[in-house]
Amino acid sequence: MSDEVDVSLEDQIRECFGRVVYSHKTHERMAENYATKLNRYKVAQIALTGLASTGAVGVFFTDTRWIEIATVLLSFSTLFVSTYLKNFDLGELTQKHRDAASKLWNVRECYLSLLTDLPLLEREAAIERRDELQTVLAAIYQAAPQTNGKAYQQAQDRLKNKEDLTFTAEEIDCFLPLSLKRAKIHP
Repeated sequence: MSDEVDVSLEDQIRECFGRVVYSHKTHERMAENYATKLNRYKVAQIALTGLASTGAVGVFFTDTRWIEIATVLLSFSTLFVSTYLKNFDLGELTQKHRDAASKLWNVRECYLSLLTDLPLLEREAAIERRDELQTVLAAIYQAAPQTNGKAYQQAQDRLKNKEDLTFTAEEIDCFLPLSLKRAKIHP
């Protein structure tokens, strides 16, 4: 077995790991974007319903034409928002992206473990594990909802510029008991 072949295998696994990291973060961003959109539509629906109801009450007590027109427009706007929310289940889309992200997180961690274990594994065992992960990943991608360029760009920004998924040694030490800390505190 040549070193060049081993380097090629490691390079391929590293590439797969990188793609899964991006896919995971992109699905997280899609879920967050849909949740934000859903929240905005729900707030708009509540506000429009409240204003339309107030306008309907105002129609009974005044004879002002503009209140009648505004109430009709508010009612149609409320209908539009309600119809949109019924036809596009943003809550379901949010959950599907969260589920995909959760499954991808596990595969991402498995690739990381494979990369860590790679120097200790026989080449055939590494290839077998890589192929297993590819099969699992293919099933996840087949069932996952589509993402978009906006979410991908947000994921890219988070991973490259905001350093999501990276920690300093000190940050990791904060989570560990004293016996496992790298920068041990001496009294």
